[in-house]
Amino acid sequence: MEQLSRIYFIGIGGIGMSALARYFHGKGLFVSGYDRTETELTRNLQQEGMTICFEDDVALLDKDADLVVYTPAIPADHQQLNYYRDHGYQLKKRSQVLGELTHDHFTIAVAGSHGKTTTSSMIAWILRDSGYDCTAFLGGICVNFESNFVQGANQVIVVEADEFDRSFHTLHPDIAVVTAIDSDHLEIYGTQEALEENFLVFAKQIHDNGLLIHKQQVTALQAHTGRRSTYSLRDDAADLYAVSTEIGEQGSRVILSNGFDFVLEYPGIHNIENAIAATCVALELGISEEAVRKALRSFRGIHRRFEVVWKQDGRVLIDDYAHHPEEIRMFINSLRAIYPGKQVEVVFQPHLFTRTRDLATDFAGALDLADHVVLLPIYPARELPIPGIDANTIARHMKGSVRLLESTQLQEFVQDDEHQVIAMVGAGNIDQLVRPMASWLEKKYSR
Repeated sequence: MEQLSRIYFIGIGGIGMSALARYFHGKGLFVSGYDRTETELTRNLQQEGMTICFEDDVALLDKDADLVVYTPAIPADHQQLNYYRDHGYQLKKRSQVLGELTHDHFTIAVAGSHGKTTTSSMIAWILRDSGYDCTAFLGGICVNFESNFVQGANQVIVVEADEFDRSFHTLHPDIAVVTAIDSDHLEIYGTQEALEENFLVFAKQIHDNGLLIHKQQVTALQAHTGRRSTYSLRDDAADLYAVSTEIGEQGSRVILSNGFDFVLEYPGIHNIENAIAATCVALELGISEEAVRKALRSFRGIHRRFEVVWKQDGRVLIDDYAHHPEEIRMFINSLRAIYPGKQVEVVFQPHLFTRTRDLATDFAGALDLADHVVLLPIYPARELPIPGIDANTIARHMKGSVRLLESTQLQEFVQDDEHQVIAMVGAGNIDQLVRPMASWLEKKYSR
């Protein structure tokens, strides 16, 4: 990796790819790339000095690249990728590059079906704020850093370990955190049992004398024979859990089973549990309780994770990345706890046809926790449509109030109904609708 001078990223606008691009750009390499869509993130990369094209055109790629990095989401018929492949360029998946970068570093890797972005960001913030320091590759834009990448001065790296396409098997961490193993990516793994086995493979790659920290309810990892520690929000069988939680609109006060207490101003019941996981890591590293307490209180969260976008006179619009039934369930339960007695509306954009097909009844059960639900068309991402699978696949399993709308109908939805708590939920391009929603709400209620 030391001999590189020019790197081309195919899919540079992805959250994981852009973190790597920022790392290499910060090292002084010439970084360029392709992405399908111009976004705020790609514009930021361009402002930082990277060259990006938005057409899959061979004439626009960097023919002098020493390394081409791509993601498994890139289709097989991608012209630029096939040009590089046909002409013998050095090609590596993002996960391979991340594995090589972390190989000679003390690595803290956070895996799990959900919670890994927030947990890894909390860990990175604790390490930076306490003076312990770290480099971090994050799966979201952390508000404290206003970035998904942090460059440190020591040999410690915090990474998000993605289970998609078995990407996390390239990592050999010193400390691994597993937040959950819920059914997801079954198009890759086939069965829940195979998914759990692959998490065990990841755990077995922890260095000798390293530590596995996992949520108590992740029973599949109890078979791990190395050093192991567990945490939980409320399960007293865990090594560390909360004995007291006070949850309000201004944040949460928490006391743990070891006597450690903290305040988390970042909302969400599930984020208390993420903070407990981050605390486990920090205490293992020898960071003082006082420093951990200070960092947790000043943690401001992740863009698109329980992000309050607009509020006025008790009404609120929240943006969240939840795209798995269990994430949605925890998110809505948190809304109920923070805004008791208020009407909760969820505008949900399903992500992937396969996930919708495989988990339709689970999605329906989770969404029924809201008072009213609006379902938008499925965001396909890397997939082609599956006949008979659409947003109605979820709707027909629901018992509560649900309607299917196009994004063009959302302004009418805002105007015609009364609203208290609205959540925009999903991992696709629903984030592009959040600011317009806030504008429509502002216009409606500022009269």
